[in-house]
Amino acid sequence: MIRHIVLINFRDDVSEEHKLEIYAELRALVGQIDGLDGAQFGRNVSPEGLSKGFRDGFVMELRDAEARDRYLADPRHQAAGRKLVAACEGGLEGVLPFDMEL
Repeated sequence: MIRHIVLINFRDDVSEEHKLEIYAELRALVGQIDGLDGAQFGRNVSPEGLSKGFRDGFVMELRDAEARDRYLADPRHQAAGRKLVAACEGGLEGVLPFDMEL
């Protein structure tokens, strides 16, 4: 299993509604891309103060590396990804992906 973890630093002017729209596009891919089995989205609630501006994030659960690669290459993921990057502080600088094999 691969956990595709993405930390996000949204621009301050991005509304909750817009964030939810982006998340809904990504969540809709579950069951549409073979091996994409789940998705969770939320705010950083860590009290440690070490988040470096990454206040939001999500986790996509993928069956294996091949499923992850299908997900990354899928045009629907890429379209949602462009919207996400456009809503982030500094564009790509506001997105931190991290894949963990379990």
